[in-house]
Amino acid sequence: MNLCLTHISTATLLLEIGSLRLITNPVFDPAGGHYFFGYGTHSIKLTEPAILPQDLGKIDAILLSHDHHEDNLDRAGRTLLPLAKKVITTSTGAKRLKGNAIGLKTWQSTIIESEDTQIKITAAPAHHGTLGSHIVVGETTGFILEWAGQKHGALYISGDTVWFNGLREIGQRFKIGTAILHIGAARFPVMGPLRFTLNAKEAVQIVHALKPRMMIPIHYEGWKHFKETGADAGKVFEASDIKEKIHWLKLGSPVEIES
Repeated sequence: MNLCLTHISTATLLLEIGSLRLITNPVFDPAGGHYFFGYGTHSIKLTEPAILPQDLGKIDAILLSHDHHEDNLDRAGRTLLPLAKKVITTSTGAKRLKGNAIGLKTWQSTIIESEDTQIKITAAPAHHGTLGSHIVVGETTGFILEWAGQKHGALYISGDTVWFNGLREIGQRFKIGTAILHIGAARFPVMGPLRFTLNAKEAVQIVHALKPRMMIPIHYEGWKHFKETGADAGKVFEASDIKEKIHWLKLGSPVEIES
């Protein structure tokens, strides 16, 4: 059973696996909005979503790296939450969202299923910031998805994280076939050298650690606080020994990924 993947914007993906349809980090506000993330940080949304919420069709589950930053869950995205059977997120996020939200601690799992498809979703470790800033910024999570018939291994979605040694344990616990990584090197002037998502060099480090068959970069466009563009990251990947593993997605275009 393969994966059909559509990149909608930033960290927003539509995943179609069998008869199940999942959305990650729903961000659907129009471009131009000014958003505040706390501690003096703010940003401007620069691009429109490639698909509008009303054109999505049914959504069985939403995978939410974290609920407290609007480049992962914005105003329009919040209107989608009650439409899903489950919103799978962090334990602290589920307490804030309530309703159909399920909070997972690292390595905890839940199941979503239909009559013909079952997906096991496991929370993966994530640190949303360098130099210990993730403790102040708040809890985030990645996701590992497993379903019957995967030939190459599980699907890993990093969520908003930077590189830290705890990510190595993912490769010790799971065989990863495809890794979807949130890059962009997000930074804010007021926070100095602190960085809140992966840069391309760290993405290469994750590929070395997890050894996926394929790596898909997302989360590098659409916001002013992303400091490493897709073109910048592409140069790093092209100069690395993982360049054959990189698969870029075109916004709004469904792509079938062999699982």
